[in-house]
This record gives sequence, structure tokens and C-alpha cells, in this order.
Amino acid sequence: MMGALIILTVLMNRILILIFLFFSISFGFTQNQKLLSKKLVDISKTPIWNKISQNNELKTNFKHLKKLNFYFITYQSDNSKVKGLLIEPKNQGKYPVVIFNRGGNRHFGKLTLATMIIYTSKLAEQGYVIIGSNYRKKDEFGGAEINDVLNLTKIIKDIKKADSDCIGMFGWSRGGIMTYLALQKSDKIKTAVVGNGPTDLFGLISDRPEMESKVIAECVPNYSENKESELKKRSVIYWADELDKNSSLLILCGNNDKRVNPEQADRIAEKTNKN
Repeated sequence: MMGALIILTVLMNRILILIFLFFSISFGFTQNQKLLSKKLVDISKTPIWNKISQNNELKTNFKHLKKLNFYFITYQSDNSKVKGLLIEPKNQGKYPVVIFNRGGNRHFGKLTLATMIIYTSKLAEQGYVIIGSNYRKKDEFGGAEINDVLNLTKIIKDIKKADSDCIGMFGWSRGGIMTYLALQKSDKIKTAVVGNGPTDLFGLISDRPEMESKVIAECVPNYSENKESELKKRSVIYWADELDKNSSLLILCGNNDKRVNPEQADRIAEKTNKN
């Protein structure tokens, strides 16, 4: 009898451990895609106000901002709390979403209210919810922080005006890398626009050697040991056939761009056309 009681106790303990693990894992997954805060911004109280207003009134080119609400957001992505920005039309309704992927790296090119106003506010005024991430603090230049972009496709379900079944994406410069990676790893993006995005980091380094020493080598984990594989992971030219074939893609480039050789856009356009 005592032996049976001991066995029963052991079994009960194991069941309780399994239940605990189940709820811990489930809760962890939920946390990976949770909108933690959404704070309305009064743009008249921000530094950009002096540039977009005159006599405390919006200049003609910025009158459309009256139709929009701007928010600072914080959301959970993996084990990181990530900051970003959100624009919504003031009118009630359900709107398609555009995820905006910023350029730069670390603090350079950081997503700000000014960035969102200049790059995306006129699009928002036409009836879109625009959301963008500043990526996690540990920037791997196209590494683990791609999850910060992918998780936006999930947290928009917490935004009432966002149509989570209709998502587009717009990435500029380094944001183009993030957009290509998103099209590789997700089938949630209906259409995407890339502006002057690097498609071959080997070529980028050849054109601008300082990008390797001052950015890529500093950001990419274990770069010196895994240089070739890590560069290929971030270079769509090597996996263009893996892009979601149900998504449409518009590739833009400037012929005089000093940061990304326009030939990179030509090469990926040729690859995607073949696919």
C-alpha cells in the first residue's frame, strides 16, 4: 500500500510539472507577440513641430497631419521589449497596414516621429495604418532582430483599426534587407516596396569597405569565424527563389545613390523575374 502511494505521488508530481511547463510555454509564446503600450503623441509638443508649422499652425504641406493620430508603442518580441511608432487615421474604420522598416543601424537612422511624418504620413492619410519598429537594442544587422519585424504582423491584431489580413511592407536602405528577410520567412506580406536596399553584402563591402569594419563586423555575432555564411544570410541575391511568390514586389533605386550601388537593384530584379 505504501509503495503504491509513493508511485501515485511521483506520478502526480510529474503531471503537475508537465502542466506547469505547458502553461509556461504557452504564456511565453503569447508574450512574444504582445503590444505592451500605446501612447498618443501631441506632435505640437515635439521637436519637429517648429519645422512643420508656422505661427503655431501646420504648414500647407503638412495639413494632412490633422487627420492622423501618432503613437509611441512598446511591444514584446522574443525576450526583448522593443519600441516603435504607429500612425492611424482619426476616422473610425478598419484600414490596411503598412509595416515601415527603417534604414541605418543601431542609433544611426533611428526611427523617429520626424521619420514617420516625412516618409509615411501622406500614405497614412490615404487610409492606411503605418507601424514601424526601432528593432531590439542588440542590432545584428539582419540577424535575430528580423523577429521584431515579423512580430509586428502579430501584434497588429491588438490594434482595432488595423486589418491584420491586409499587410504591406516598405523598407528603405537597410530596411530593404529586413523586407527581403520578411518575404523569405513570412507569408503574411501581401505586397512590398524596397527602396535602395542592399541585396549583396559582398558587393556592398567591395564598394564601401568601411561598412564591414564599422558596421557589419561590429553587429554580426561571430562575424570573423562565419563571415561567408552570415553575409549570405543577409544577401537576398543568394536566396531570391525563397521569397514568397504570392507577394508582389516593387524595387526602387536611385542612379546616383552613394551608399548602395544601383546595380544591386538590377541584379535582384533580374533574379526575381526569373522566379
